[in-house]
Amino acid sequence: MIEKKNLLLRTGTYILLLLVTLVTLLPLIWMLSASLKHDTEVFSVPIRWIPRDPVWGNYSKIWDKINFKQFTFNSFKLSLIITFIQVITSSFAAYGFAKCHFRGRDTLFFVYIATIAIPWQVYMLPQYIEIRILHLIDTHLGYVLMHSFIAFGVFLIRQFYVSIPDELLDAARIDGLNEYGAYFHIVLPLSKPVIATLSIFSFVGIWNDFMGPMIYFDSMRNKTIPLGIRMFLGQYATEYGLIMASSVVSLIPVFIVFLGFQRFFIEGIATSGMKG
Repeated sequence: MIEKKNLLLRTGTYILLLLVTLVTLLPLIWMLSASLKHDTEVFSVPIRWIPRDPVWGNYSKIWDKINFKQFTFNSFKLSLIITFIQVITSSFAAYGFAKCHFRGRDTLFFVYIATIAIPWQVYMLPQYIEIRILHLIDTHLGYVLMHSFIAFGVFLIRQFYVSIPDELLDAARIDGLNEYGAYFHIVLPLSKPVIATLSIFSFVGIWNDFMGPMIYFDSMRNKTIPLGIRMFLGQYATEYGLIMASSVVSLIPVFIVFLGFQRFFIEGIATSGMKG
């Protein structure tokens, strides 16, 4: 009887999870379906999930109608560079806050982490003025500098570093390693899960960023994919099929990054959230 109840409970759980997954994926399925339709068919009622005559040409038109290749290159360039820089700066700062003892460390960490609660719209204008003074408006360098430091990344990695025993680092110092040696040879090799987690967050955040590039990039050569997708929104007509096709293409790198780091991502979330 107990085994039968457990089987029913397990079956009900799987069915519930399957329904939740289906509801979650429904917008993505609709987007994929709409990318293979003409503009007049996208919002037809009732919804035709499988197009009668798939318009595969939408996926070729997005490369011909706008400079989608350049936008994709810019998105890859900025996402990879900023992700790398954020991982380096966040891990260095997290090591200092977790394993280095100095006066006011905890207070400084609290003040720095408190900046997470400040909306970007609050310091958007001062940041723009600063970049303009440095003559870095409409440059990738200015955008990279604005995103080189992230308080969330410091918090995430510090939570992981706290779980590393201090005795391990003390033994390394006794053997002659300085703080940089302990960081590179001991702490960093143990940090693959949390670094993979931060890499995913950073890459996806920069890849999908719309407001930042819209404000700081004016020339076509610097624009990214989100701005390119917006170009299909005309004053008198909107090409919904091309919008959905370009959106599907823009999701592919995100899926690849997540699938590549999925194991480390799940492990990093667990260790960073439960230890320390």
